[in-house]
Amino acid sequence: MKPSFRTSSYRFSFAFLGGSLRMVNAWLLLRAGCGALVWAFAALAVGQTPAIAQASGKAAPAAKPAPPPDVIVFTNGDQLTGKFLRSVPGSAVFHSDIAGDITVGWDKVKEIRSTSKFVVLQKGLHPGRKGLPSQLPEGSLAMEQKQIELTPNPGTQPLQIPLASVDYVIDQPTFERQLRQQPGFFTAWTGSATAGATVVEATQDTYTFNGAIALARVAPWVPWLTPRNRTLIGFQASYGKITEPDTPTEETAIYHAYAERDEYFSPRFYALGQVTFDHNYSQSLDLQQVYGGGLGWTAVKRQKQTLDLRATVQYEGQSFIDATPGENQSLIGSTFAVSYVLKLPKGAIFNQQLAYLPAWNNMHAYSGSETGMLVLPIYKRLGFSVGTIDTYLNDPPVTTPPTKPNSFQFTFGATYTLPPPK
Repeated sequence: MKPSFRTSSYRFSFAFLGGSLRMVNAWLLLRAGCGALVWAFAALAVGQTPAIAQASGKAAPAAKPAPPPDVIVFTNGDQLTGKFLRSVPGSAVFHSDIAGDITVGWDKVKEIRSTSKFVVLQKGLHPGRKGLPSQLPEGSLAMEQKQIELTPNPGTQPLQIPLASVDYVIDQPTFERQLRQQPGFFTAWTGSATAGATVVEATQDTYTFNGAIALARVAPWVPWLTPRNRTLIGFQASYGKITEPDTPTEETAIYHAYAERDEYFSPRFYALGQVTFDHNYSQSLDLQQVYGGGLGWTAVKRQKQTLDLRATVQYEGQSFIDATPGENQSLIGSTFAVSYVLKLPKGAIFNQQLAYLPAWNNMHAYSGSETGMLVLPIYKRLGFSVGTIDTYLNDPPVTTPPTKPNSFQFTFGATYTLPPPK
């Protein structure tokens, strides 16, 4: 009896389904095998597994061992492990994960051992001077019995230097970056930028804007090394306007720009060249330009405060607004200036500059200025600042109403401090 069409259809369907399942199983097995091959090739690309390496007769590469920590031993027998950072005149600086950075006098140190490379600068070889010798003592360091021992390379004869003749011990990367390389023009700058404004709209509309930029770059820029040179650039501006219908507009504009370059020939003394430009609408001063050079002395150099004294000889040109013949002047004079910086608790900074400018060919044409600013930190590098700008011009031109010789400003605003160079 012939099977019905329905029965044949069922058999055909089961046969087709069984074949499909076998094909799916084969595909899954093939995919799993390919995946295993991919992982195996990836393992070979990264590195041979121990079993494969052992079968091929090659040893697996061993991880490079970490260098041993540096050790400092004190004269009382105590010791710390960590990293020897540097030596400055009279003391050593050591970092410990437990104690942090500590500074200790050499008279309290019995022994130091470090595998890092260091460079030694002996006394009389100031880092601030140009033209350091191309070859300086360097190598891994050990200090014992008041002798520094440098080993240039493993197996080489160590060089011994009496500790009493050593000024600086500097790690090799810092030495190359700070003393061998000159920073690019756009690198290693520190300083701050300040801006403030007042707007009043009423019967009288009043607009007042003030701002300042002060930039400094010292090479080398780490504070524990003697500076080689210093560059100062700055600009201060204050502008105000009062408008009222049917009345003349009243304006005030005071601008000050300066640049200075210092070249150190000892840790505290330096030669300098400077240029300044001043405009003060309130004193009828269109432009006062000063070009001069002289000497400077860092009288106080501490962690919390610095005090600089400067004296220059200069050319000074004064031109006034709507000047009559004979009012504009060309002067030969000097600048005697004081700069003071004080670091206060909680990150606050006080900065003040005083300057007196006598004229030797016209003793009546002297001037002076004072600027001060207190910056109080608010959030990270953003702070609130208050300051004063006081200028005095002894010989303003004759005007109606009379021009006052003194101009005083009280400013406030927001200040952003640039991060220190790395």
